[in-house]
Amino acid sequence: MRGNVIAGQSGGPTAVINSSLAGVYRTAIDRGAKKVYGMMYGIQGLLDEQYVDLSRHIKSDLDVEILKRTPSAFLGTCRYKLPDIHENQEIYVKIFEILNKLNIECFIYIGGNDSMDTIKKLSDYAILTGQKQKFVGVPKTIDNDLALTDHTPGYGSAAKYIATSTKEVIRDGLGFSYKKKLVTIIEIMGRNAGWLTGAAALSKGEDCDGPDLIYLPELPFDIEKFTLRVKRLLEKKDVVVAAVSEGIRSSDGRYVSELGTGVDYVDAFGHKQLTGTASYLANIINQQIGCKTRAVEFSTLQRSAAHLASRVDVNEAFMVGGAAVKAADEGDTGKMVVIDRVSDDPYQCATGIYDVHKIANGEKLVPRDWITRDGTYVTEQFIDYVRPLIQGDSPSVMVDGIPRHLYMASKK
Repeated sequence: MRGNVIAGQSGGPTAVINSSLAGVYRTAIDRGAKKVYGMMYGIQGLLDEQYVDLSRHIKSDLDVEILKRTPSAFLGTCRYKLPDIHENQEIYVKIFEILNKLNIECFIYIGGNDSMDTIKKLSDYAILTGQKQKFVGVPKTIDNDLALTDHTPGYGSAAKYIATSTKEVIRDGLGFSYKKKLVTIIEIMGRNAGWLTGAAALSKGEDCDGPDLIYLPELPFDIEKFTLRVKRLLEKKDVVVAAVSEGIRSSDGRYVSELGTGVDYVDAFGHKQLTGTASYLANIINQQIGCKTRAVEFSTLQRSAAHLASRVDVNEAFMVGGAAVKAADEGDTGKMVVIDRVSDDPYQCATGIYDVHKIANGEKLVPRDWITRDGTYVTEQFIDYVRPLIQGDSPSVMVDGIPRHLYMASKK
């Protein structure tokens, strides 16, 4: 490698997004990069020439290990949609002026569907105008909805957190159930894909029955049938727990969350902000059945709970970051690194590289046959798919009893 590398992070963070950044940094240095830059706040920050020399912040092997276990986005992220290359070339001219000034050879972007759209557009523009840079995407999303990859880094740790927390919520409810009826609705992230919510089923074991009901956004949600199912369950038991995706919708396409407080905020990619699904359903159950209800939102903890990160997830995130640098250094561009599952028992995976044009703006949903026929749970196929991804622990470096994270004293 003769030139420099620049890396950025985009979209919602994960518990292991920085492990991918660590993989980019370590591999770039090992392959002879003179400098490894980090974009502050993704492509949006780069447009304002906000970037740092990562060697000033990652000074030792210990720093690399701490970075791998640091949640959120070390560089900061954005949700910025680049215009079509034929609509506004001024933005692209500015980006490539910056990249050429920094002698960038490899541009690595860590993100999800929308971030791969950025890689697609930049690589297309580079080819169109004869620019030298190579553009490769690193998969990242707790939603696990990227096409062509078996799974995405970030999902395994989020699934581990969801399964663990669901089990603890169930246990908490059982402790308060004496002569009382209690219904708990757990709201889990997932706009159109139910990979995260389905992971609640992993809480089931010999010491826990798991949630009674699981609803994914892949199927229409019927509030009347839901209420009736809860009522029938309460005839047999005192505590009922339902896990629902934030993105469940009625048959007419309306988000359940919109039936309550409504949704006003829409981001640059047209995504509505969803919240309040559990609260709305808890109120419905309370009004129609009259029992005590609880609404629990795991919220941002699903993507930031690095203390519960899966070792498999941390290692794979590091691996795909390194694979992206290797691919770019060897001439690939307009590609995304993917994870290919080699075997289930024992679990093994390998990296591959695919055309980002076949991935950007796509969406991988939970297969219909991985959801029960009545749409109220996931099947054993789903559980067998997820379970290997949550294995192992990745202990944090502890200082005074709490995890130590890598941070920047100044982002200038």
